[in-house]
Amino acid sequence: MTSKQETLVSTFAEVVLADEVRDTIGSELRSFPNPVDDIDRSLAMLRVAFSKLPIDQLQTILDFGRHVDTPGVALVRNLPVDPELPETPIDGEPSKDKKTFVAETVLLGLSQLLGEPVGFTTEKSGRLVHDVVPVSAGARSQTNQSSHVFLNFHNDIVHDEVGRYDVSNPDFLVLNCVRQDGNKEAVTYYADGRDISAALDPEVLDVLRRPLFRLNAPGSYVRDVAKGADVLSDLVPVISGPAESPEVAVSANGVVGETVEAEQALEHLQRVCREVAHQVKLEPGTALLINNRKGLHARSQFFARHNGRDRWLQRTYIRRSLWTIRYRGTAEDRRVH
Repeated sequence: MTSKQETLVSTFAEVVLADEVRDTIGSELRSFPNPVDDIDRSLAMLRVAFSKLPIDQLQTILDFGRHVDTPGVALVRNLPVDPELPETPIDGEPSKDKKTFVAETVLLGLSQLLGEPVGFTTEKSGRLVHDVVPVSAGARSQTNQSSHVFLNFHNDIVHDEVGRYDVSNPDFLVLNCVRQDGNKEAVTYYADGRDISAALDPEVLDVLRRPLFRLNAPGSYVRDVAKGADVLSDLVPVISGPAESPEVAVSANGVVGETVEAEQALEHLQRVCREVAHQVKLEPGTALLINNRKGLHARSQFFARHNGRDRWLQRTYIRRSLWTIRYRGTAEDRRVH
């Protein structure tokens, strides 16, 4: 297996909507009801709305979701935004004062081009639209509530009783910026597995490809279900799959290496991720499409005041198909697992 090789494909894409396209789609979304009230109907309607994208841009987003050799992250710019916003929620819950649902429909409109939005009972109470905001109680945690710490390179995983947290997890995430942080300092990073593998020393890459690691369950599961106790997965490799299209699995809430060599490889991995990562500052009108298997994402620390004016993102989890996680299905909602 070779390393320190040149990446043969682009790992970052950018799509910029023309003003007239933004305004055409936006005019439909401003009168849209809360899309989660009838989600399947809403997704069908949003498919029609987003069909107004120029064919080249539409294909770029569709290809992002369906092909192995496409970039692992894509930035979409000049999207419609809500004409006015309430205060940023300070508790991580949805805002009760939002009068329009442009942000939510942009988020779901992009998501349905990639696959099927999905909720998990142990993340944000199974909601399909996640409000990602700084929460004072979690300011220093390795969770999406944090602000005062660097949120390490990770992918979003899901606790699963089968012992693997990298199987039923989302294939994609979409992050849509509702409000930028006041100091405009928050940076989102994405390190593609192809760039990571090319930059790693061969010996370290070999260690990361062995089943020497246990992923900790997500911070929300540990906090809300396990009462603070670590819940570790079966032994898994961190990097797997063909050299030209590797998959990476790292939990934000911690990974435990079985050997000293494995622990050192994890530290090396985080350093390399910082070296090769793409960096973006999200602002209103921008959304980030993230392949949750091709690479790892992270976020810088930033100043949060917890005063209703803080950074506010909305997020979806997406599966290419819900069929393979049907064993996790709930009777109450066929999109919640």
